[in-house]
Amino acid sequence: MDFAQIVQTVALYALPVLFAITVHEAAHGYAARHFGDPTAAMLGRITLNPVKHIDPLGTIALPLMLYFATAGAFLFGYAKPVPVNFGRLRNPKRDMVWVALAGPGANLAQAIGWTVLLYALVFFGVEERFFTEMCEAGVLVNLVMFAFNLFPLPPLDGGRILVGLLPQPLAWQVSRIEPWGFFIVMALVITGVVSSLWMRPLMQLTGSAIKALLSPLRVLLF
Repeated sequence: MDFAQIVQTVALYALPVLFAITVHEAAHGYAARHFGDPTAAMLGRITLNPVKHIDPLGTIALPLMLYFATAGAFLFGYAKPVPVNFGRLRNPKRDMVWVALAGPGANLAQAIGWTVLLYALVFFGVEERFFTEMCEAGVLVNLVMFAFNLFPLPPLDGGRILVGLLPQPLAWQVSRIEPWGFFIVMALVITGVVSSLWMRPLMQLTGSAIKALLSPLRVLLF
């Protein structure tokens, strides 16, 4: 991959990635405040300022190193997690589910929004490939974040949702995985288990659901 292509790829994905990360994390903080925990609000994390959510290592350095090392074949990164004191939620076990769902839900909403914008560009005859490809990148990035974060293993959002839904004895057993969860998830990512058995099927299903949801708009525009 030549330098010009790398620059073009970074330019296409920079804005969608920043939006995807920022809105995802802010949504967690907003949901936590709504259900009784003001921790994120007090620390200034309920904001659309991406600087507040960027982790220099996980958001910038690690993805760039993996991108160059694998010629774009493998990417992984993370933002600074929004602090949530689950004990301060009004109903910790139930409300944990809603707080965890808020992040992936924000990514799903953004995937829908980028799709609508893509339809609008085509409808108005915008022929500049950069903008249409950015919309496609926005859909892809948010579908990736939506699917990955729903993987049912702590500390990912899907793991917290699982803990909130399971009966207390089983929830306690699953929650004990969290200290090693990151390393387990990374191993499953590297071996392709997460991608082939979870992310691809869920992304395809979600992409099809978005197209079905927006089919009336597509018929109206085209």
